[in-house]
Amino acid sequence: MSIKVDDKIGTVRRAIPVRDARALFLRFMPGIVLVVLVLAVALANPLFLRPNSLLTAADSAAPLLVLAAGAMLVILCGSIDLSVAALASMCSVFVALWVPALGGWAVLAAVLVGATAGLIQGAVHVVAQIPSFIVTLGGLAVWSGIGLVASSAATVGVEGDSLEWAFTRIGDARIPSAALIAAGVAVLIAAVFWFTPVRRWFEAVGSAEPAAVLAGVPAAQIKLAAFTVSGACAGLAGGLLVARTYSGAPGLADSLLLPVVAAIVVGGTAITGGYGGIGRTVIGVLIITVLRVGLSVAGVDPSIEQIIYGVLVIGAVSLTIDRSKFQVMK
Repeated sequence: MSIKVDDKIGTVRRAIPVRDARALFLRFMPGIVLVVLVLAVALANPLFLRPNSLLTAADSAAPLLVLAAGAMLVILCGSIDLSVAALASMCSVFVALWVPALGGWAVLAAVLVGATAGLIQGAVHVVAQIPSFIVTLGGLAVWSGIGLVASSAATVGVEGDSLEWAFTRIGDARIPSAALIAAGVAVLIAAVFWFTPVRRWFEAVGSAEPAAVLAGVPAAQIKLAAFTVSGACAGLAGGLLVARTYSGAPGLADSLLLPVVAAIVVGGTAITGGYGGIGRTVIGVLIITVLRVGLSVAGVDPSIEQIIYGVLVIGAVSLTIDRSKFQVMK
């Protein structure tokens, strides 16, 4: 009897494809990691779960979530945007310069600037057929340089009265507007993915672009849209950083590039494209945010964070990368 049972178990195990097992692992592991991290930090510091602490963490995570949401779209269609942090820094300078005259509308102006910058990068990538890595690496230098020129290589301060929109009152609670805006961006992208065929188009382009084109998917338009939205999100993130720091600077968001990439790939989005989504990116951002809090509670030197993010990126990419797309890994 035991032999028959063992035979059946072996048959079932052999019937489960390795790919399906890997997909299940990628689907549930980020959520499990997040729960474990939250429990660990809560045990080390019970104050972490108090409303004020959670609001502070949400405010800190908001620019990261907005940047990651836009960059995720580019990665999902098989490209990459290395310029998001530099573009956010440049837009923070513009917001700080424009707030006295435009008030809250300065953020919308920065979003338009970011979207235009993203569209330019996307057009260069699609029309000139230059790898997105090279285009956005060059863009990183261009946007950093413009930020330095516009700010005269100095921090641009903002008066507190000009940033009344930075907080929203809900009853007696004073909620950081950045957290609400970031949540709105995530919900908007999720709604577009859910109610339109856009997600399938992104995944098709990221998985096999030639086949997607033959199937009628507008691959060029998808890439242009991805880079434009990524740029718009960078502009918005620059405005949120100004609301948080009451200043704009040409290097204000530069340290966020590695956490952005880490959040996207740790959440389970494949760096090679074709697999991922906004829900995974939100979980990835929460993991990075809780990890940052946990490292602070543990007394880890902030300079060590970059090392940890680098290790996370390498580890997450090794798990999510689709090696079938490469005959030789270079």
